[in-house]
Amino acid sequence: MEKLDILVVGGGGREHAVCAALRKSEKCGRLYCAPGNGGISEIAECVPVKATDLDGIVAAAKNKKVSLVFVTPDDPLVMGLCDRLAAEGISSFGPMAAAARIEGSKVFSKQLMKRYGIPTASYEVFDDPEAALGFIKTRGEYPTVIKADGLALGKGVIIAEDYAAAENGIKQIMTDKIFGASGDRVVIEEFLTGPEVSVLAFCDGRTIKPMASAQDHKRAYDYDKGPNTGGMGAFSPSNKYTDEIADICMNTIFIPTVNAMIAEGCPFRGVIYFGLMLTPKGPRVIEYNARFGDPETQVVLPRMKTDLIDIVLAVNSGTLDKLEIEFSADACACVVAASGGYPVKYEKGFEISGIDKVNGAVVYHAGTTKTGDKYYTSGGRVLCVSALAPTLDEAVKKAYEELKKISFEKMHYRTDIGKK
Repeated sequence: MEKLDILVVGGGGREHAVCAALRKSEKCGRLYCAPGNGGISEIAECVPVKATDLDGIVAAAKNKKVSLVFVTPDDPLVMGLCDRLAAEGISSFGPMAAAARIEGSKVFSKQLMKRYGIPTASYEVFDDPEAALGFIKTRGEYPTVIKADGLALGKGVIIAEDYAAAENGIKQIMTDKIFGASGDRVVIEEFLTGPEVSVLAFCDGRTIKPMASAQDHKRAYDYDKGPNTGGMGAFSPSNKYTDEIADICMNTIFIPTVNAMIAEGCPFRGVIYFGLMLTPKGPRVIEYNARFGDPETQVVLPRMKTDLIDIVLAVNSGTLDKLEIEFSADACACVVAASGGYPVKYEKGFEISGIDKVNGAVVYHAGTTKTGDKYYTSGGRVLCVSALAPTLDEAVKKAYEELKKISFEKMHYRTDIGKK
């Protein structure tokens, strides 16, 4: 059997989960990760190149003579890393830049949904702060949702409860430029209510195969309080995502999205993420991502029984329709251990203890470095503890029991993951 040498791009908990899934495959040869992290270094050779250093990634792929580059973060996809690799004759997993716009530009994705009748919140687009505020004041509906057009580390959405909050949000995004050029334009949309569900799906340009559903917890503190983060925990499956709703989503959202991208001349190949709101009027798209979600990946991949490399090969060869993708009936829950103060201001460099004591769960490293045999914190989200069990309640209980064996100074985590 020919083995594939693979370079995974990224260095967070999602990439650790992807590396672990690839490593399980008999088809996996040498495994590299750029830049990787302390935990990833246990199962792959870390290459000290930033995910956004496109020249460096291309050079590393050539230097290591890899068969495949697996691109996971949003920034390099939107910047066109897969296009660059293709131009060099290097196979990659992930969408081309034109298709990655579905995440890279909220304006593009909202206009796509409007053009092709894909259900989403009503919206308007603005490139002038005064005009945006005028619209919000005239409309007079609160809460109102303000989104930066471009990428913002998962934090570019402000839910304004009143005009003063909206004014502050517009100022931060469009005037103060807290997200840089990503805030040159904003989308202002209606506030939807209902349970949120994340559905990741593999797509080969024509065929789409959804993965098991999941639910993320974005706010920093218990009971969905505090600022938005990159995700403080997740669970899979969602008990709100019934077979009937899955069929509705397939017919009104998933397949129409794939066909819309074909019609736009940029077929989507890779993983597409559907952030859904199950409203009283039916499922609506809150957002698309052009890659695996984080931390949803850390609860979906542990449940996946099908070889990830087989799926990647099917996506890249356009034969996804011939592959059945299976998931375990077990539930999975993950809890993120973050640095105190995240996502605003936090310190790094604290020694982590207790990881070696965890035996009933998997510990995915998000922001760690390794020196000798010791791990240290190096990011806002530090670790993600994922546990499988026959029921969600058992999975949640197990994840928390194992997490409590780990400690580092100023460690913070939510205590209500999976309790909704």
